[in-house]
Amino acid sequence: MSDVDEEKLAEAYNRALALEKAGELDAAADAYREVLSLDPADRGGASVRLASIGCGKSPTRAPEAYVETLFDQHAEVFDNVLVEQLGYAVPVQLRQLLADLEMGPFDRVLDLGCGTGLTGSELRNQATHLTGIDISENMVELAYDREVYDELFIGEAMAFLAAGEASERWGLIAATDVMPYLGDLDPLISLIADRLDTYGILAFSTETLPDDIMSGQDYLVGPHQRFAHAERYVRELLAVHGFRITAFNPIVVRHEEGAPIAGHLVVARMGGG
Repeated sequence: MSDVDEEKLAEAYNRALALEKAGELDAAADAYREVLSLDPADRGGASVRLASIGCGKSPTRAPEAYVETLFDQHAEVFDNVLVEQLGYAVPVQLRQLLADLEMGPFDRVLDLGCGTGLTGSELRNQATHLTGIDISENMVELAYDREVYDELFIGEAMAFLAAGEASERWGLIAATDVMPYLGDLDPLISLIADRLDTYGILAFSTETLPDDIMSGQDYLVGPHQRFAHAERYVRELLAVHGFRITAFNPIVVRHEEGAPIAGHLVVARMGGG
């Protein structure tokens, strides 16, 4: 990080954004590539933006440095923007869906990508022990202030799961608004399957795009720099890793520029029971 010319990086990134907004996509792509050359860690998400404008292959996931930087920068206004302005209500929808399915309470619950604790607040009454993990330190500090978690950790979700003790198991693992920052979901779902109790529950949200845009692809970066996943792909992955789908409900995940963003709220049980 110390070797990055921050002034030059900011100039290239702002130029890329301006060119993209003006519809000059080839020039914008060149500027984003310059950004990547200046900052290989990709804190600005140039690789994701290249894919979103059709000038680069979709990466398998958003860069960790980008996700961490994005949420650190927006932590203080996150709840207001996401809930009040974008109409995000997935945590409430998840609590209601689990109630409708008569699932819970759970002994141990893990909130992956816990953010400021929106999902944890909804699941608190259904968990004897509630753990949260998020890559953004600023988000975790705000989650701590909610006083709903028994444990909180700062770190990347897959690394956290991989580093857990072999005997550590969870009755419910929730991942709301996590999948839109991952393209290839196989590594995460594999790790989750290893960390659930027998007949444990995985609950998560995804975003998707119409079939004509997905064009048979498993995933792609959408126009708002978030990953969209094909329903077929998600269903196939869950089956491969031993899950039985209990619910795969179409939802409006949020709104962007006044338009609804389509997605799914998924609940799947481990072990096929």
